[in-house]
Amino acid sequence: MTDTWLIVGLGNPGPEYSRNRHNVGQMVLDELAARIGGNFKAHKSRAQVLEGRLGIGGPRLVLAKPATYMNVSGGPVSALARFYDVDPSRVVAVHDEIDIPFNTVKLKIGGGEGGHNGLRDISKGLATKDYLRVRVGVGRPPGRMDTADYVLRDFAPAEKKELPFLLDDASDAVELLIRDGLAAAQQRFHPAKV
Repeated sequence: MTDTWLIVGLGNPGPEYSRNRHNVGQMVLDELAARIGGNFKAHKSRAQVLEGRLGIGGPRLVLAKPATYMNVSGGPVSALARFYDVDPSRVVAVHDEIDIPFNTVKLKIGGGEGGHNGLRDISKGLATKDYLRVRVGVGRPPGRMDTADYVLRDFAPAEKKELPFLLDDASDAVELLIRDGLAAAQQRFHPAKV
């Protein structure tokens, strides 16, 4: 087992999906890629991959954007985990989350998938739910709008203004999670209950 971390940004392939709420995980990976430098390259696991380090001499990171549709992310994720010899406890899935408000980031390990088919397929591919998740809040659909229609739309104009800050926070959450652990990242990003 290596000290490598596999960071997976969930989304759908193709330019028509690139700015959708459902692709916020891949947007976060683009921000992380800008921070560590380098470009994504095609990998035989059906993903775009960028290898780098978190700071000079820091942990080795494999940033990955599956080239498959969201609902079948498990195959590429499990193939990458095997290829890089990464234990599921060092896999971080960065994904959209409708159950938390827009502009909010939360972290957890394991648990349910909350109807998120991308997570469900990763759990199946890794044969465990015990991997880390960085949950990027996109809010609930308004009124009676179908959830799939909502997440497959681009962010609203007001949200687009705040999006760079959300991507920055989510990237900070990933880095803090890897550097200092889940409890430290949760302490920073989860508001204290009063």
